[in-house]
Amino acid sequence: MSEIKVPDLGESISEGTIYKWLVKEGDTVGQGDVLAELETDKVNLEISAEEDGILTSILRQAGENVAVGEAIGIIGSGAGAGSNSAPQAAEGGKPEAAPVSSGAAEIVSSAVAAAPEATGAEAPVASPGARKLARERGIDLGEVSARDPIGRIAQADVNGHGAAGPVAAAPTPPAPQGKPEAAKPAALAGKAPQPEDGKAVERKRMSRRRLTIASRLVEAQQTAAMLTTFNEVDMTAILDIRKRRKDAFKEKHEVGLGFMSFFTKAVIGALKAYPMLNAEIDGEDLVIKKYYDIGIAVAAKEGLVVPVVRDADRLSFPQIERRIGELATKARANTLSLPEIQGGTFTITNGGVFGSLLSTPILNTPQVGILGMHKIQLRPIALDEERMANRPMMYIALSYDHRIVDGSEAVSFLVKVKELLEDPEALLLEG
Repeated sequence: MSEIKVPDLGESISEGTIYKWLVKEGDTVGQGDVLAELETDKVNLEISAEEDGILTSILRQAGENVAVGEAIGIIGSGAGAGSNSAPQAAEGGKPEAAPVSSGAAEIVSSAVAAAPEATGAEAPVASPGARKLARERGIDLGEVSARDPIGRIAQADVNGHGAAGPVAAAPTPPAPQGKPEAAKPAALAGKAPQPEDGKAVERKRMSRRRLTIASRLVEAQQTAAMLTTFNEVDMTAILDIRKRRKDAFKEKHEVGLGFMSFFTKAVIGALKAYPMLNAEIDGEDLVIKKYYDIGIAVAAKEGLVVPVVRDADRLSFPQIERRIGELATKARANTLSLPEIQGGTFTITNGGVFGSLLSTPILNTPQVGILGMHKIQLRPIALDEERMANRPMMYIALSYDHRIVDGSEAVSFLVKVKELLEDPEALLLEG
């Protein structure tokens, strides 16, 4: 018998929320089987079985917050484990818990201690969840058949017994005390629309990631002296390169030539010229980073996530495009690992893919700069005093922390990005 424990979640993450269980009490599981999905502030993680056995007890339910190292369930040893795991009856007729490994003795003992005293017969051994469900439904545990080879009644056994015949009506369970945030499972948090002043509404619990995003965005606005400066880029040269080179590029590198590689290279060139945009504040110190880990904001189902392209200055255009594509795919499939989203020295976000013409991006703290890309739109541009032309133009926005970045530096940074994008030859040399 062993405990299912919350694994180490990585730097700065000490707890998560059980998003959902993929198995139920009484199920047979094998080593490596995924048992539950855990939602953290940044990514969702799978918790797998470390040995073969039977899931004899679920200790923490979906929607509950759990800490690193905390036990959330028990795996029994399966068939043949009865002599080692099943509590034995003492002389006085009361069951006595046999010693077990991995700290599970306390759990088994508490379940036995909570049972009513046997009157001439051994009291049934059941999980706390099974006892609670039996009390709510008025079911005698002595009449419930256990599927567990060691004879321990699980919650699923009580449910099965209830389906076999008439049972007492189940009262509404009381709201959990002390943990209002765990009142509803994360995966089943939505309610049917309820009337409110004659109008239908839907109440839906926010996911842990959405709560974290909300908290971080408010924190960024409250702690940083955030300003935004704007400029516009003539995308003619880049569009011309993509038109002429995209087929050959795709054939050679097996990846499309998008805009993100151009913008990533332009940002790196500007960061080299204005390194304070690649810094952060640590107490009373400035930490100026000499490497370029560029975060790329991706809109995923569970909320915005910012995977990081490491050492982007050392990557070629096809390597950047390939890496961004891989990270975006994993972000939308909710399979990013923690190292893939941690760190980052500067962030790029592209609202243009959703049609945004202009916006003011919020800093991804502790970074002090974020570049916003927007929709490419044909606009009449004065080429000189006499000539006008329709050009594909994009507004770009730089939000920055005015505590360490002066306005002149921020404006110069954005002008540098504009110059590099409008002159791709310079982009290749300086990016």
